[in-house]
Amino acid sequence: MTAELVRGQNHTLPQTRLEIRVSAGSPVVAGATLGDERGTVRGVEWIAHPGSHRLPGLEVSQQAAADHRLAVDLDALPGAVHRVTVLLALPTGAGRPVSFGAVAAPFVAVTGLDGTEIATFTLTGLDTESAVSALELYRRQGVWKVRAVGQGYAAGLAEMLADQGLAGAAELAASIQEAVSSGLARSVAPPPRAPDPERVRHPAGPAPSAGGTEPPPPGPGGGPTPVPAVPAPGPALASGERTIPQDPGTAPGGPIDYAHPRRRSSTPPPPPPTAPPAAPGQPAQPVAGDAAGWSMDERLYNQIWGMFEDLARAVAAHRSAVDFAESRMDRELDQALSDPRSRIGGAGDRARAEATAKRDELTTRAREALDRDLAQLAAESAVVEPALPAAFAGWDNPVWHGYRVPMEIPMALRLGDLHLPERTDLRIPLLVRLPLERGIWVDSGRTASEAAGAGGDRLRVLAMETAVVLAARLLAVYPADEFSVHVIDPAGAAAGALAPLVASGALAGPPASGAGGVSSVLDRLTRRVDLVQMAIRAGAADSLPPDLDTGEQLLIVNDFPHGFDDRAVTQLRYLADEGTAVGVHLLMVADREDARAYGPVLDPLWRSLLRITPVADDHLADPWVGHAWTYEPLRAPQGSRVLQQVLALVAAARRDRLR
Repeated sequence: MTAELVRGQNHTLPQTRLEIRVSAGSPVVAGATLGDERGTVRGVEWIAHPGSHRLPGLEVSQQAAADHRLAVDLDALPGAVHRVTVLLALPTGAGRPVSFGAVAAPFVAVTGLDGTEIATFTLTGLDTESAVSALELYRRQGVWKVRAVGQGYAAGLAEMLADQGLAGAAELAASIQEAVSSGLARSVAPPPRAPDPERVRHPAGPAPSAGGTEPPPPGPGGGPTPVPAVPAPGPALASGERTIPQDPGTAPGGPIDYAHPRRRSSTPPPPPPTAPPAAPGQPAQPVAGDAAGWSMDERLYNQIWGMFEDLARAVAAHRSAVDFAESRMDRELDQALSDPRSRIGGAGDRARAEATAKRDELTTRAREALDRDLAQLAAESAVVEPALPAAFAGWDNPVWHGYRVPMEIPMALRLGDLHLPERTDLRIPLLVRLPLERGIWVDSGRTASEAAGAGGDRLRVLAMETAVVLAARLLAVYPADEFSVHVIDPAGAAAGALAPLVASGALAGPPASGAGGVSSVLDRLTRRVDLVQMAIRAGAADSLPPDLDTGEQLLIVNDFPHGFDDRAVTQLRYLADEGTAVGVHLLMVADREDARAYGPVLDPLWRSLLRITPVADDHLADPWVGHAWTYEPLRAPQGSRVLQQVLALVAAARRDRLR
């Protein structure tokens, strides 16, 4: 099955002789660089480009084109090579696009020699960049993998090559563009052809990435990435965590016909619904699902991404205007009062009054503009929220009262809400792409807003309840036989919080406690990861043991690191690093301070997970302007039994499938 990657996601390569196919809406230059174990390009002899298109184990196109095929033989690469990075750049010249934001999003596919797709990646979200690192093939512990990168460079090829450690990057970039220009001057435009249904591309609109980190979560994740892709894909936080995974914005330029790369038809997506015309002087009335997309779910997902971006940029503009007004007032006062004589009499008072009046006028106008934007976003939220499907909706949404176990996986899941202090009642759903691109860490320790929530043992209980609610949502949005939840509770301290999962029978087994229970669950899941990885590498997925559950797995780990020995810690790190790619995900409930004794052993685990909190906390940052967004976890309404009712339906569907 083809892996459709998002920014930051990786996938194991089942073979070493590959073809990389590039499809773009405009001629692009395609090349590749070889990197050592640190990703450094050691010299020009490690770069394949139109002027030098063939290296051992690697061959690229000799001129710019809208479609490329790059040949790669990983076994034939020099032994010092640990990474192959595929580069795309726009050719220079009059009348040509100067940035990827003005052209259709490039689509890249890694295939076998028989044309079977292994992994695909659509490079959405590009704007002013004229060169981009599309993806990389890298070797880890003797196994080759592919990772979706999508890192753009506004300064073009020279900046991109310099970023990989190449000396003389500017000179080489100039020679590459010169060779491409010569080839274009000699070329003849090909006749028009019908679009290839296998190579049409994603819409340029947002897709939400912590996992990259990416936002990125809203999902504002690897793109609210964590907002939504933003996910992107997820999130580095103000306190050393993650950024909301950034997700792409709409490409500027004229109307472009985008289509989904997995569609078998070149028919463009249906137009979104439009609002009735507004009265003169009045803002347009918002409509749910007015973004681009093939389905209503995709349109709503993209619309939420747009709302997240609009709110981030509107607030950034307001804060910038206020800062400018303050700094201008300070500057004018300094100039007016720099002469001691102006401080005597009424001259100084007049200068202060004039400077203050100008500041107040600017801030008032900025606030009026912000209020207009916020009012429009609030009106849009009011029509979008009731229209959301269950996977995107809060627990208080009436859609849950008509819940039925789905037959297919949704594109994203809501983890909570995000808001900014300028208007706290305007909430943006935090969406992350499914399948999960990375695990989640629910912080049971101190938070910036602990005083507003609870402290000590109460905070630990809230953290576990948050994890249970997230697990319930994941169980609810997956088909009955495609998702299982396991629990490790070494001391049995979470019995109360786990009651909804245990009582409904939705768990794959009873919560594991004690050293033996911890070891048994971790051994079983690491064995699953090992077996699936080996089957993928050998191309023998049908040879897996019949008792192996190939569905997605979620492991809830409570009160870490209490009750975990060094071997268990190593297994958890292994699951965090390797499990996500083969469907095993971690949901850690832990206090970072309690785990600090492990030092650098746990740092990679901490960095690889998306951190959320059980109480409102402003620890998430967006990838555009770095706002500190306040995250609020999802909770069922007080006194509601919606959680228990949904879990009962899930458990009943699981039992029916097993009969």
